[in-house]
Amino acid sequence: MAKEKPSIPKGTRDFLPIEISRRNYIFNIIENAYQLYGFKPIETPAMEHLSTLMGKYGEEGDRLIFKILNSGDYLSSVPDDLLQSKKSAKIAPKICEKALRYDLTVPFARYVVQHQHNLSFPFRRYQIQPVWRADRPQRGRYREFFQCDGDIIGSNSMINELELVNIIDDVFNKLGINVTVKINNRKILAGIVDKIGHSDKFTEFTTIIDKLEKIGVDKVNEELGQKGIEPEAVNALQPILHMDAVYTEKIEYLRTLLKESEVGMEGVNEIVEVFDMLDEVQPSCEVELDITLARGLNYYTGTIIEVKAKDLNIGSICGGGRYDDLASIFGMEDMSGVGISFGADRIYDVMKEKDLFPEKIETFTQLLIVNFGQKEQKYCLSIAKEMRKQGILCEIYPDQAKIKKQMQYADKNNIPFVLIVGEKEMSTGDLTLKSMKTGEQVTVSKSDIAGYISNNS
Repeated sequence: MAKEKPSIPKGTRDFLPIEISRRNYIFNIIENAYQLYGFKPIETPAMEHLSTLMGKYGEEGDRLIFKILNSGDYLSSVPDDLLQSKKSAKIAPKICEKALRYDLTVPFARYVVQHQHNLSFPFRRYQIQPVWRADRPQRGRYREFFQCDGDIIGSNSMINELELVNIIDDVFNKLGINVTVKINNRKILAGIVDKIGHSDKFTEFTTIIDKLEKIGVDKVNEELGQKGIEPEAVNALQPILHMDAVYTEKIEYLRTLLKESEVGMEGVNEIVEVFDMLDEVQPSCEVELDITLARGLNYYTGTIIEVKAKDLNIGSICGGGRYDDLASIFGMEDMSGVGISFGADRIYDVMKEKDLFPEKIETFTQLLIVNFGQKEQKYCLSIAKEMRKQGILCEIYPDQAKIKKQMQYADKNNIPFVLIVGEKEMSTGDLTLKSMKTGEQVTVSKSDIAGYISNNS
């Protein structure tokens, strides 16, 4: 009987050492940026109560939540008629009390409510952990992936939005990725829906236009019609869906369009406040007002942000927005928050495609000490200890082997320096240090090895 070939579920990945090193490079830059702005780290469990997650992401989001079967005989408490109905959406809550987290924002809202007496508000948090979505795997979209979230909760000030844009600018500058930051406000969208007479279909409207870039205007119009928005109302949306104008022209258009909408004008004024502050700090990245930006998650209530890489079409690599009511779902009123989430996996794909990772992060060992035999190995033990004490990443080849094999090992593992210690070197104290990049060999003493490697790396 043939053995089954080992595999992992679609949409998940194993990571090689070099991939881990590159991912940590991204995580470290993001973490350092958050810390620079006064954010504090937290962690939450991989699983949450299903009731904590359901109903927070919209109908499409709820379908993508990975549910966890209860332990034991989980079907025994389900009525026979419900089982016979085969309606999984109704059966699931009976047999699944827990689920893998869909994002880090809803668990954060739960965390804030649960630990409110131990927190000082406004509270700035960052969190770098994996999330899971039962989505269809494709390029840049995985079922298990990391998010790198930063949130400010307990403040209504628009300066928080500015701070988040500054963090985005800092991170992508350091990573070397050219980006466009798109900004909108859900209150503007609420005003637009009210203007066309369909305030009752706000959720459907935002869900559909959020797909504008993926499916195009014609398909958006078709789906709006399918949701009961009559042709006259769809036609009224066309200037917005097709708008190609500079920031000032868009603001002028919105002020005219939404002058009778209180919520719409509130959104316009908030956008203007953010862009006025951006004029003061002059971020290096491109920032634009995109009236069609919707961010399909239901919990967003104000400013929304999405970041796209300019040089590679891979979808959003960072996004977020303001949520005024999320904490109230868990019983805590008047706790507005705003946050962003860096998509580390898509960022990784962009950097790999554009060859943006620095070469130095691919070096795990700086020095390999050749092993000629038991006597030489014993002599080199103290050298290895001293190298590590001085911060040199060092290893001794574990087995006595031909010098060619040990050199090949150094070459395959991207080890830049090899220390050759034979009987002659042991007797004189003059050791041979070889550069694997240039092939150059120099004679050094024990005390000079670390300095030479540091000065020539």
